[in-house]
Amino acid sequence: QLQLVESGGGLVQPGGSLRLSCAASGFTFSNLAIGWFRQAPGKEREGISCISSSDGSTNYARSVEGRFTISRDNAKNTVFLQMDSLKPEDTAVYYCAATDDRTFLVRDYDLSAFNGWGPGTQVTVSS
Repeated sequence: QLQLVESGGGLVQPGGSLRLSCAASGFTFSNLAIGWFRQAPGKEREGISCISSSDGSTNYARSVEGRFTISRDNAKNTVFLQMDSLKPEDTAVYYCAATDDRTFLVRDYDLSAFNGWGPGTQVTVSS
C-alpha cells in the first residue's frame, strides 16, 4: 500500500532554511512523480512543487520558485524539499503525495490526482 511520511518541519526565523523529507513505502518509488503541497490555517491546500519519475524534471509554484528546490533519491525512496529564504507566509503544514508523470502533465496539482498523503509536517516561520 502506497504510504508517504513527511519530516523535517520546525520553527525557523524569516530568511532561514529548512529541509523537508518525504519517505515512501509500499510501491515502486522510482515509477511515480512526487508532489509537495502545503496548507496554511484557513486556506486551501495548494501544490507547490513536483518532481517527475522519468527524468527528474521539476515544477514549482510561483510563490516558491527560486527559493525552494525539490530533489529525489530513488535509492532511499525519499524526496526532499530544500526551503531557503523562508518568509512568514510560508508557514503551513507541508504534505507530500504521489501521482504519475502523465497525470501530472494533464491535471497539474489537482489534489484528487495524488495518493498516499502523509500526515504532514508543520513549518512555522516567525521571529
